[in-house]
Amino acid sequence: MEKEFIQTSRTVSPLPHSPLQARLQGRVILPGDPAYDPSRQSWNLSADPRPAMIVMAQNTADVAEAARYAGQAHLELAVQSTGHGVYRSAEGSLLIVTSRMKTIRIDREARTAWIGAGAKWGEVLAKTQAVGLAPLLGSSPDVGVVGYTLGGGLGWLGRKYGLAADSVLRFELVTANGQLVYASADENSDLFWGLRGGGGSLGIVTGMEIRLYPVTTVYGGTLFYPVQAAGEVFARYRDWIVAAPDELTSSIVLMNFPPIPLVPENLRGQSFVMVRGCWCGPIEQGRALVQPWRAWRTPLIDEFKEMPFSQVGAISDEPVDPLPVFTTGAWMNALPDAAAEPLIRHCVQGPSPVLFAEVRHAGGAISRVPPHAAAFGNREAPLLLLLLGLTPTPEAREALVRQTQSIKEQLRPHLTGGVYLNFLEGEEARQRIRDGYAPEAYERLVQLKRSYDPHHRLQSGFALK
Repeated sequence: MEKEFIQTSRTVSPLPHSPLQARLQGRVILPGDPAYDPSRQSWNLSADPRPAMIVMAQNTADVAEAARYAGQAHLELAVQSTGHGVYRSAEGSLLIVTSRMKTIRIDREARTAWIGAGAKWGEVLAKTQAVGLAPLLGSSPDVGVVGYTLGGGLGWLGRKYGLAADSVLRFELVTANGQLVYASADENSDLFWGLRGGGGSLGIVTGMEIRLYPVTTVYGGTLFYPVQAAGEVFARYRDWIVAAPDELTSSIVLMNFPPIPLVPENLRGQSFVMVRGCWCGPIEQGRALVQPWRAWRTPLIDEFKEMPFSQVGAISDEPVDPLPVFTTGAWMNALPDAAAEPLIRHCVQGPSPVLFAEVRHAGGAISRVPPHAAAFGNREAPLLLLLLGLTPTPEAREALVRQTQSIKEQLRPHLTGGVYLNFLEGEEARQRIRDGYAPEAYERLVQLKRSYDPHHRLQSGFALK
């Protein structure tokens, strides 16, 4: 799940009505306009961005005009599509919202798709499945395609086909000074390298071409076990993934279902240890791979089944409605009992602000891409930790931050030291950006930032300095 960070609210003085409006097909929204609050709000309700001006872009030309105007008005630039992944404050900036730019074109013969900056994965999934193809979306179809991909993108087909970033063929983007450029392996190849995992601070991506894959049916779902068996389930999961074929991408989850109406009544207020997975090979082989779990102990709930890939979002079943949340994570080198024990103790043994702790199995095709082929780092790490909780109040957020820091400190011997920046937010993302990359890759990204945005006007994406 993508994330936001808390910003301090303050009044933003309205700018005079801008001559920019006359040059746009989209709309300029200023503070005081009834559309200002709904347009600026991110998916994460913990955030409270207050830009000086919002441009609801209708097309790439609008984005370029807005970027040029920002330079003339000495405003920093921020970008938002679905609002799931803002890493830095849009305070006082010109915020370009690309959510209306939803162009999706499928080339069935070439197995490619062109996707506009505002499209969500669910919209792409519906159109690609209609022609028997699949994109490399994440666990939630509600997340925006471009932001997810710029940070890497590890989804349910990851071990078989790699990261979403690895399947990009070409980017269309507007630079911070308003120039339209394209980046691919043959054109602006340095920028192409940086955009695949380097975040959104090198330019405003307005569209991209991606590869698609022949996946229409999978064997996937979740096994729910009593939380009292968590230690045994972790041990079995560790052994299960040792020889897992690339066709299986899976995770183990500790979940405290909150007692709220959004949660199904049979899960509300309960805790479970869960095994999730998606098998994209022959269905009978996937069923045989899961059967040892059923033979070992009958799950409390067994949701594994053959399903159309169009329904893959049901595996994680992440919330769609906006919520106040905090997320953090880290790459892991192993999952021994000594790592499972603090996770179980802190997350489900007694009251905990941690709603969700997940360890995803990486490796496979992700790790086989040459480390210098794209900016994305930490490909060699076999496991990825995600910690998440609800933060309805500042006090709840502080408690969750303390708890997750304690968990990661106790897991330190089992962490690689690297981070997946799509799982971080706010201050932690700014402080730990170097840990998202190999040292030489980070320095190369910094040089790209200086080349394409020398005045550091573009304030979206990872904080390259």
